[in-house]
Amino acid sequence: MKKQFFGLLLLLSVGGAAFSQGSAAKKILPFPIQQKKLANGLNVVTVPFNSPGLASLYIVVRAGAREEVEAGKTGFAHFFEHVMFRGTEKYSKEAYDVALKSIGASANANTTQDRTLYHMTGNAGKLEKMFELEGDRFQNLKYSEHDFKTEAGAVKGEYTKNSASPYQQLYEKTLNTAFDKHTYKHTTMGFFADVVDMPNQYNYSLTFFDRFYRPEYTTIVVVGDVKQQDVNRYAEKYFGNWKPGNYKPVIEAEPPQTGTRYAHVNNPSFPPYLSLNYKGPAFSDRSVDLAALNILSTYLFAESSDLYQQLVVKEQKVRSLGGGAGSTRDAQLITIAASVVNAADLQYVKDALVKALEEAKSKTVNAKLLADTKSLIKYSFAMRLDSPDQIANTLAQAIWLTGNPEAINNFYALFDKVTAADIMNVAKKYFTPDALTIATIGPGEQGSVK
Repeated sequence: MKKQFFGLLLLLSVGGAAFSQGSAAKKILPFPIQQKKLANGLNVVTVPFNSPGLASLYIVVRAGAREEVEAGKTGFAHFFEHVMFRGTEKYSKEAYDVALKSIGASANANTTQDRTLYHMTGNAGKLEKMFELEGDRFQNLKYSEHDFKTEAGAVKGEYTKNSASPYQQLYEKTLNTAFDKHTYKHTTMGFFADVVDMPNQYNYSLTFFDRFYRPEYTTIVVVGDVKQQDVNRYAEKYFGNWKPGNYKPVIEAEPPQTGTRYAHVNNPSFPPYLSLNYKGPAFSDRSVDLAALNILSTYLFAESSDLYQQLVVKEQKVRSLGGGAGSTRDAQLITIAASVVNAADLQYVKDALVKALEEAKSKTVNAKLLADTKSLIKYSFAMRLDSPDQIANTLAQAIWLTGNPEAINNFYALFDKVTAADIMNVAKKYFTPDALTIATIGPGEQGSVK
């Protein structure tokens, strides 16, 4: 959860790519995805996987910071990541922990701008107990106003701890600067003023839970040593009576950006840092744009690239270099970042990055490099699918992006369709000065990079 700015960039690279739909080509996920939608709208996804005695149960709630549309009410999606472990009348917080230990399971949760994710991995033979525990708290969560204030205080402490990092400070400033209307303007933690006021929002917390913790916002994913008929039976037994709701947030569209913007953190004692943040595409499993951007960022910023060799190896002006386009439900930022050795070189490094992006608009990538990069992306992804937890987490991403777990197969099928012309086209489309927010850490009240 709570990713600092530099940590977030790791998710924006190849390993954090996205997903898409049915293709005649071989699917990237070599396991059948079995689905059943219950009458109340809850989708249940099962993937049998050869992991004797082990199963992962993931619950995806498609409500994150993106759904926090009311002024003064940010940070509640993340808050529920905490308070969902407060217990129910049947299972107190302590009883829940004891029950987990008794079945050899571990549970946790995390939140992003697009969703809240609850996950549990344990003894496949105790899968029904896992369903019972989760079904109870998702429908019968109960916390007092005192408990609420305690968790709200913990959230404030977490915010304060995270905000001590200059990377996190810059991340917040970058989003707040780059976006005017869309809820991506605030981080998953929320605006600080809202976090401070959260202890006074007990009644609103009940409203938030009532709106979003409903079957139509939720998908259950079970991967491991399981059978679909058992998974569906447990889902019906423990979630079948969960009542759907009718709330749909209105998320304001972001207007086009019309000029370069700047975000800066004044910290002369911290390693200088630069990121170029361009408005990018939303996730799609039909358009090749995101796949083309992933290919471009992979070969442009890899350790073997000309740019990396120039800035990091030969000139030694940069410590690390990377970035790319993230996978989000709505249009987010394409971030290219560099940890710079000397603040005096921030402008030089910025110019070198922009030059490489400009060249990508007219320079055709050679066929071998294109083919090798596609293979690397697919291989890197496929190599991670070696446990129930990893597979469930991957499917969860496809679900929170599109609602459809098959999107994972659809997206990776798009890579085969990407041409050299597509890569030049996305470079022209997205890497424009009007769509750029320049973010820096360094000395001075204002950034020196233009």
